Amino acid sequence: MSRSAHPAGPRHADVLPEGHYSAPPADLNALDPKVWAQTVDRDEEGVVTVGGISVTQLAEEYGTPAYVLDEADFRARARAWRTAFGTDADVFYAGKAFLSRAVVRWLDEEGLNLDVCSGGELATALSAGMPADRIAFHGNNKSPQEIERAVRAGVGRIVLDSFQEIVRVAHIAQSLGKRQRVQIRITVGVEAHTHEFIATAHEDQKFGIPLAGGQAAEAVRRALQLDGLEVIGIHSHIGSQIFDMSGFEVAAHRVVGLLKDIRDEHGVELPEIDLGGGLGIAYTSDDDPREPHEIAKALTEIVTRECEGAKLRTPRISVEPGRAIVGPTAFTLYEVGTVKPLEGLRTYVSVDGGMSDNIRTALYDAEYTVALVSRTSDAEPMLTRVVGKHCESGDIVVKDAFLPGDLAPGDLIAVPATGAYCRSMASNYNHALRPPVVAVREGEARVVVRRETEEDLLRLDVG
Repeated sequence: MSRSAHPAGPRHADVLPEGHYSAPPADLNALDPKVWAQTVDRDEEGVVTVGGISVTQLAEEYGTPAYVLDEADFRARARAWRTAFGTDADVFYAGKAFLSRAVVRWLDEEGLNLDVCSGGELATALSAGMPADRIAFHGNNKSPQEIERAVRAGVGRIVLDSFQEIVRVAHIAQSLGKRQRVQIRITVGVEAHTHEFIATAHEDQKFGIPLAGGQAAEAVRRALQLDGLEVIGIHSHIGSQIFDMSGFEVAAHRVVGLLKDIRDEHGVELPEIDLGGGLGIAYTSDDDPREPHEIAKALTEIVTRECEGAKLRTPRISVEPGRAIVGPTAFTLYEVGTVKPLEGLRTYVSVDGGMSDNIRTALYDAEYTVALVSRTSDAEPMLTRVVGKHCESGDIVVKDAFLPGDLAPGDLIAVPATGAYCRSMASNYNHALRPPVVAVREGEARVVVRRETEEDLLRLDVG
């Protein structure tokens, strides 16, 4: 690999511009286990390995950019969530984080359920053999065709998101001679401490039926009267990338209050409560997520306490971790193309991917870390901004991070914690080809989602 010299960008913390970074780490070659998959390590030559395979071998065989997914890590995290909640609760993997047929099979084998939010996700789940009664169907605007397919397939629950959808699902189910199990999604007015675009429980947003003003109570009232529906519970989701459990405590208090009102008015105690997902992961060393067993204990105690206070039987709890399972299991592998120092500012490192494979930095102002993975270096740290190759000034992968000062074209770098939402939200901007997803386990690698080709791109262009 090339080691050509280039003018140095800013290196010392006392002369760095203001930005989204901490001081340089003591060891740039160290890999923080909080943000990397469990089997990631460096070999004797300093090359990063995952599942016993070096990143240089992966790059040579599968090219870059590529999403590299640690299957053993994914399974371990799925198993940890299943074990933490036990048999008296349900764990639904949130498929929107990342879904493929291989992932569906892993979930099935590890005993998790699956929630989907589109016809395409439902098709993927069914084609991979996930039992339909272990599928939940979300979405704020499910089409009649999607609803009919879900009801015909026998999905375990449909989460109703509006008054119109209550009638729509009931009509379709009744026309098919079925009674569909449903939950009603409500917004409880909890402002999660997260980005505006991923906070989902305040009233002024598109999801759910507000608790305020009696709207949620009216939705339950109407749903209970329809023969095509079996109302099994209430659903609440307060946001994403959440570390503080206090929001769930307030949400549970308000949901249980609604359950009490339903019992008092209708004489019915709904048997289930779904508290959604949104639990955070570590994208950088500053993040401190909770372990699944801590989350399970806290949520169970909160719901039990609230129900005891309301003199209700404790309903069966459901949770929906997606990012918390798949997020830490993958990293994106890139090759450095150019290194451009800007005196007194930072060094821009351009890679062979960008916002087409990770839109989260541009969309949510998300923060990531990055590491040189094809070798180690004793060079002095330099402040960098890792950017993509797209014709867009907002095409940023990592806003501010420290990389070795001798970084050069041809080096491989990797951004960890990209298992969630990166491939799911990937695009063909600038006609970029979406990267593959390569799963590794015990010294073996295989493609679970192949790299797009120009033929794939042109096949859709019928002009």
